[in-house]
Amino acid sequence: MASALEELQKDLEEIKVLLEKSIRKRVCDVLTAEKSKIETEIKNKMQQKSQKKPELDNEKPSAMVTPITTGYTVKINNYGWDQSDKFVKIYITLTGVHQVPPENVQVHFTERSFDLLVKNLNGKSYSMIVNNLLKPISVDGSSKKVKTDTVLILCRKKVENTRWDYLTQVEKDCKEKEKPSYDTEADPSEGLMNVLKKIYEDGDDDMKRTINKAWVESREKQAKGETEF
Repeated sequence: MASALEELQKDLEEIKVLLEKSIRKRVCDVLTAEKSKIETEIKNKMQQKSQKKPELDNEKPSAMVTPITTGYTVKINNYGWDQSDKFVKIYITLTGVHQVPPENVQVHFTERSFDLLVKNLNGKSYSMIVNNLLKPISVDGSSKKVKTDTVLILCRKKVENTRWDYLTQVEKDCKEKEKPSYDTEADPSEGLMNVLKKIYEDGDDDMKRTINKAWVESREKQAKGETEF
């Protein structure tokens, strides 16, 4: 979109063309007056523009002298864990973590949780919060170790020589929900149907076609009175 100054300059050029072609005095006078008016407007616009430019130049340094120094926090989702008779050990890989000051690596423990905060590592902070641990831990006996590119969190088991099958209660609950339930008093065919239903829902198109075909053939045999083994 053309600016007001550009539009005035185009008007002025057109007025000049008309003046060159005009013969009658009255028309020439009108065009000359309009030409003077447009030239005055152009002059005023250019003065206004030149006055605004230094103001913008003066504002530039103040906008540039404020550096952005605040980093952001990255949530840690990848980790590994194992256990001994006394400890549950959580391994977090963070490149360069061994080079930050020791006070920048903080871990807070409760009986059923821990949270890790690594500050100012390559301009970022890293956070990991684990709630609802599978079993209680000893807060005083738990600790952390910083090794090359790794933070090791040591959760001291409150009851030693007990095995943790999962790190958290949430993981345990999710896994148990996925396990098929076996009810000895229920109809065996109903349990089979539930298993087939889950396989059908999770399967690809080929699997679904196979199950559909088997279902149709089974119904046809039942209709003929044949017994399936």
